[in-house]
Amino acid sequence: MSNVILLNGCSSAGKTTLALALQNQLRAPYQHIALDQFRDGMPGRVRGLNSPSGDPGASGLNVVPGKLNGEWVTHIRFGDYGERVLAGMRRSVASLTELGCNVIVDDLLFARAYLDDYVEVLNPEKTWFIGVKCRLNVVHEREALRPGRFPGTAVSHYEQVHAHGAAYDLEVDTSDAKAADVCHAIIARLQSPPIAFQSLRAEATQSG
Repeated sequence: MSNVILLNGCSSAGKTTLALALQNQLRAPYQHIALDQFRDGMPGRVRGLNSPSGDPGASGLNVVPGKLNGEWVTHIRFGDYGERVLAGMRRSVASLTELGCNVIVDDLLFARAYLDDYVEVLNPEKTWFIGVKCRLNVVHEREALRPGRFPGTAVSHYEQVHAHGAAYDLEVDTSDAKAADVCHAIIARLQSPPIAFQSLRAEATQSG
């Protein structure tokens, strides 16, 4: 089994920037696997824009406007097909590690079930769970500069992706820090065994 660095954070928190910087700084090669890659690989007809239930656009990834705390935001909703793709992504990560490839995962854990599935399919002794955080005003600024990004996407899940009651092996804040400095902190953490997934695996065993 090879190593996994699982980066979890909201959209525009800086996960992809960190993943690419880590690839450059780590001595061993690490494959970058991102949710965006699997989203972009879905057929256009299952990627909806406020598609109603039963429409093909609602079966994959549906972008849905709504209100959160009185503010208009953009929610991301996965249908049956989208959920299968996400499950396949997590198992693709596991398969790569079984073949001897280190992996950096760039993901948004919209639900606790997604985290639980990662815990089930990955080796907890070889997986470092990293929380990537950023001040909301900085996230707004970054989102406004990204082409094709619907306004309010990040704020819709800003707290949601971290609201799973699980501790990280390391939390980093990209608001002001340079990517290289954040990478140094992550690489330093890799020198000690991970504990987050081991705790979650033990919790699942006890509850089961």
